[in-house]
Formats: sequence, structure tokens, C-alpha cells
Amino acid sequence: MAILPIVMHPDPILEKECEKVTAFDKKLKKLLNNMYDTMIEADGVGLAAPQVGVDLQVAIVDIGDDSGTIELINPEIIEVNGSQTDLEGCLSFPGLYGEVTRPDSIKVRTYNRKGKLIEFHAKDFMARAIQHEIDHLNGILFTSKIERYVTEEELERYESE
Repeated sequence: MAILPIVMHPDPILEKECEKVTAFDKKLKKLLNNMYDTMIEADGVGLAAPQVGVDLQVAIVDIGDDSGTIELINPEIIEVNGSQTDLEGCLSFPGLYGEVTRPDSIKVRTYNRKGKLIEFHAKDFMARAIQHEIDHLNGILFTSKIERYVTEEELERYESE
């Protein structure tokens, strides 16, 4: 697999609504595999295709728990519940962190790499990570949702909790 270069803000692809995937082929599988390797190498928990310069509705999330890697292809959130405010960062904005409020629980409809339509529920940190990546696919940056930026000192306190 390959480690892909991560696109940094203000690259215009980060604020573009991505094209839907129409071919569930070897090229898509290779993109997903390379995105996974890139995310792990960058120590991230999610990565969207526009973050590696690809204009497709493809994202992956792996928060390091038992749910494993979640691949999102042409995803949509079809139900939201609750509210949570927590710290977010982004591989395309190194060193920038802020508090963002998002739904606490979501239901997602997406395709898997074989083109099968699936639905699942996610909550807490997993829901947050998925929403962050789906926002990328719609050209929405987390910086537009930050309620309060967090300083380096505050970041250290978050990490120790």
C-alpha cells in the first residue's frame, strides 16, 4: 500500500462537495486501502478522500475500538439524536483544535466497498468522527463549527482527562 500526501487547508478541494462513487472496482479498493495506511501513519482516527486530493464521497474511520475500520462510500446521516460538545482536530489543519457540538447518536446509510447498501448506528466518539468525515465529503470544514478554539495548555489538560 501507499502513504498518500495529506492536503492542507486552504486547498480548494477541501471546500468542495465531492462526486458520488459510481464504480465499486479495484481502483476504489486501492484508494480505501491507501487511505487507511495514510490515516494510521498520520495518527488520525478518520480520513476523507478530499484530504488526499480525491474528489469522491469516500471516507474511513477507525477510532481504535472493537468496531474496527468503518468505510463510508456515498454516506448520508438519516437520523440524529442528542448533543455532545468535545474537542476536535483535523489532519488538514495540523495543530488546530476546538470545541465542536454535534449530535451524540446517529444512524448512517452508506455503501461498503463491494457496493452493498448498509445502515448502522453510531454514538459518542464514533458518531463524532463519522460526522466530521461526512462533513469533509460535503465541503464543510470543522473550523466552521468550532465554538471555542483550544490553546496548547488546554489541549494538554484534555489529553490528561
